[in-house]
Amino acid sequence: MKIGGTSLDPLFIWKKKHSIAEAVDFATSVAATLARLGSGGYVAHVGKRPAKLLELYEREVCPFSRKVREAMSILDLDAIVHPCAPEPRRFRSVVEGYVGKFQIPLLVDPNTSSTVTDSDAIVRYLFRQYGDGKVPLALRMGPLTDATSKFATLLRISKASESPPTKEPDDLLELYSYEASPYCRLVRETLMKWEIPYIVHNVARGSPKRAGFAERTGKMQFPYLIDKARGIEMFETRAIIDYIDDHFGTNGRLKAN
Repeated sequence: MKIGGTSLDPLFIWKKKHSIAEAVDFATSVAATLARLGSGGYVAHVGKRPAKLLELYEREVCPFSRKVREAMSILDLDAIVHPCAPEPRRFRSVVEGYVGKFQIPLLVDPNTSSTVTDSDAIVRYLFRQYGDGKVPLALRMGPLTDATSKFATLLRISKASESPPTKEPDDLLELYSYEASPYCRLVRETLMKWEIPYIVHNVARGSPKRAGFAERTGKMQFPYLIDKARGIEMFETRAIIDYIDDHFGTNGRLKAN
């Protein structure tokens, strides 16, 4: 079953359909993308493809995780994402089991049996292993890259509020997304809030996956959520956020009780 349909591209449509607070929320998401000059918006430097999904332990409101997500969008890499809230509960022990302490971002690559920490080391690893070996300028400017990534994070710092983790989906949710999209960011922040693991299909501009996506869904619009366990596929940022909150967040927990 597919839900949603109308494109929400211009900000004035968002304002018309939603509250002023939501419009401001969207505007700061746009500003976060602009702060990084749209890094993660286009596919480039693509090399060999991993046979197995990468796994990423990260936090949406973490400037260092942002750099890794940008790299994965540029390289058109899919992954199982384990989003960690500001006070992580669900995945803390897993991360500590890998590296002896809680440290994110953390990349686990089953294709090479590699575990990599430190954002710059992860970025270099990804471009060496799955790209052409050359890290794009936007990700190799050292302090300037970190500063702009931190500024982008500050614009979204209100999303660092605490929420208790609730039930996980019966099957991993799948999200078609890419780092530079302000709409996709809002959905990823919601998944982080509840610490819900999911498969991300990165589909930045130039992604070869876009053609198959458009053929399957009938249009080119992101984000797009798939919940196989419930037979749900849906467009629309607000509809997806409401769905996640209702079924996996506090609302879902209350309904279960």
